[in-house]
Amino acid sequence: MQTILVTGANRGLGLEFCRQYAEAGDRVIAACRNPDSADQLQALAESYPTIQIEALDVADFARIDALSVRLADESIDVLINNAGVYGDKSGGGFGNLDYQAWSHTLLVNSQAPVKMSEAFLPQLQRSDKKLIVALSSQMGSIADNSSGGSILYRSSKAALNAAMKSVSIDLMDRGVGVLIFHPGWVRTDMGGPNGLIDADESVTGMRKMIDAFSLRQSGSFIKYEGSAMPW
Repeated sequence: MQTILVTGANRGLGLEFCRQYAEAGDRVIAACRNPDSADQLQALAESYPTIQIEALDVADFARIDALSVRLADESIDVLINNAGVYGDKSGGGFGNLDYQAWSHTLLVNSQAPVKMSEAFLPQLQRSDKKLIVALSSQMGSIADNSSGGSILYRSSKAALNAAMKSVSIDLMDRGVGVLIFHPGWVRTDMGGPNGLIDADESVTGMRKMIDAFSLRQSGSFIKYEGSAMPW
């Protein structure tokens, strides 16, 4: 049985990760900001007793540290940094940027996954799998950007890619790996109804890549089905 820690576990891809890993018999630590209002996650935990729900706002680094202290004796095989925000709003493009919203987007999407990786490194090193997963986006690819716009979100995911690539190099000699995913354009609250795939297809693909991971792949930026993404 593996132990999987998932942030942003109350909906979308995070909830689907929890469902699939719990269904497979793994133990899941499901972290989200407001567990009391996370009805779908609570219902899932009632069906699968291997799901442990924890309150966590990844924008509050003191709470990240506090949760790591609470879980100090755990072994975490896979840390899935799923929590994220979009940030950009209609009419808020170049010339009318909301810099406070940009700072928050960078905090949640770029800095928090690195902080989570630092805080839970001891638990990861204690495990067998030793894998950090970061959910990025094709919109974080500089090479792929031909349409502009979405400055807040694009820059936060590009920063996430750069940071996690460095983390993969820094942790290589400790045997801890990093995978950076483009999950596809998924029909979720963030992705919207026009997405090309459902959450179950995306997560099924990512889980296959996670299961097959070897340390020589660390730092790779890949699509949910395993194809390489341009930086």
